Amino acid sequence: MANPSDVEARLTALETRMEEVAADATATRHLAAARDRDLADLGVKVDANRAAINALGVQTAAGFAEMRAKFDQIDVKFEQVDNGFVEMRGRFDQTAAGMQQIVDLLTRRDDQP
Repeated sequence: MANPSDVEARLTALETRMEEVAADATATRHLAAARDRDLADLGVKVDANRAAINALGVQTAAGFAEMRAKFDQIDVKFEQVDNGFVEMRGRFDQTAAGMQQIVDLLTRRDDQP
């Protein structure tokens, strides 16, 4: 059997070690709780960023749709301008033909019918 003083020394050492282990366990629980809070905070921030990015996507899509509508209006206006130029070209051709007839009448010699 072991010496009683040796047993008491071992028991004291064991009690001291148990206190250290209990302190370590308490510290570990506190660290784990802090980690859980940090992860929860991070989750909230990620959700907020995701919502902001989604809102920007919706806003950007709406902006592009509005821009597309404006471009469609511009296309219609350009078509109207093109049609106006075609009409003007036709009228200029008619005027030129009329002027040519006048020139022909003015330059026609009397001996020509």
